[in-house]
Amino acid sequence: MNQPLAYVHPGAKIAKNVVIEPFTTIHNNVEIGEGTWIGSNVTIMEGARIGKNCNIFPGAVISAIPQDLKFGGEESLAIIGDNTTVRECVTINRGTIASGQTKIGKNCLIMATAHIAHDCHIGDNAIIVNGVALAGHVIVGDFAVIGGLAAIHQFIHIGDHAMISGGSLVRKDVPPFTKAAKEPLSYVGINSVGLRRRGFSPEKIREIQDIYRILYQKNYNTTQALSIIEAEMEATPERDEIIMFIRNSSRGIMKGYTGGGF
Repeated sequence: MNQPLAYVHPGAKIAKNVVIEPFTTIHNNVEIGEGTWIGSNVTIMEGARIGKNCNIFPGAVISAIPQDLKFGGEESLAIIGDNTTVRECVTINRGTIASGQTKIGKNCLIMATAHIAHDCHIGDNAIIVNGVALAGHVIVGDFAVIGGLAAIHQFIHIGDHAMISGGSLVRKDVPPFTKAAKEPLSYVGINSVGLRRRGFSPEKIREIQDIYRILYQKNYNTTQALSIIEAEMEATPERDEIIMFIRNSSRGIMKGYTGGGF
């Protein structure tokens, strides 16, 4: 779209039906897909790859260089999947040499003032609520929900369908299908409401609950719990996803709630 009050670098690749509102700046080496709307006063910098039918609200800054002192000016990307909404004043930094890209999946909602740092990888259908701060190298699974003002430590992994309460300090990995709350962050149950909304059967939800009872409520250590889960629980995609997540956790998983803290 020819918008005389916006600046679009001649090297940017913009689909013909993209709407760019006044006072927006789009740098070189940017690609924007069909049907996307870019609001006023948005800055989209080099390395941005924005999909189809996205909505980028005023004040957002997409693909600025990482806030990482090790960054050496290498080429990298910030990728936003189709049908994703980025609300006001969100900042999304591009990747570093570590992975080469920051990536947000399809159908995500990134609410106002959230920050997504370099090399974060966010799955499809995730919701990042207002004021959330993701440090570098964070992985967020599909359908995960992170409540407002939560702060996520670097290299944290948040599993599919997990839900984290607002204001949380996330220092340990959050396994899939769980709810996380309290201080320090703890397991407080499975995300049964979210799972029902996404079509999980009552039997499947009970299976997931049984797995986490062994892990968090039977006084086993993690190694013992995983051995029992493998021996006693039928092999299913959900069981195996939980086991693999915990075994691959580099920072360790959150603990069970013991009644301490707030």
